[in-house]
Amino acid sequence: MELVKKVYELTSKFPPSETCGIISQIRRASVSIPSNIAEGYQRGSRKEYLNFIRISFGSGAELETQLELAKELSLAPSKDFEVPEQLLNEAMRMLNGLIHSLASRP
Repeated sequence: MELVKKVYELTSKFPPSETCGIISQIRRASVSIPSNIAEGYQRGSRKEYLNFIRISFGSGAELETQLELAKELSLAPSKDFEVPEQLLNEAMRMLNGLIHSLASRP
């Protein structure tokens, strides 16, 4: 959830011309991460939970790419990307660990 808040703060600094473009894509990808975790958990089965965690991981990969592109396009100062990128890296490590844990259980 903290990642989503930081992503919204970051994208609020982007040019208004990007509102329907990369801002929308970045925000959607960030919101998708915790949303898929929650939905998968509520499904009640380990198999479905694992599937939604993998979807969440995929959304994280999308977000990583979009943040890199926004940085290369200089849509905000590079230093403003540091905290969102750190939070995303931490989330991706945790999701990867959870995927391996859930996938290795019989």
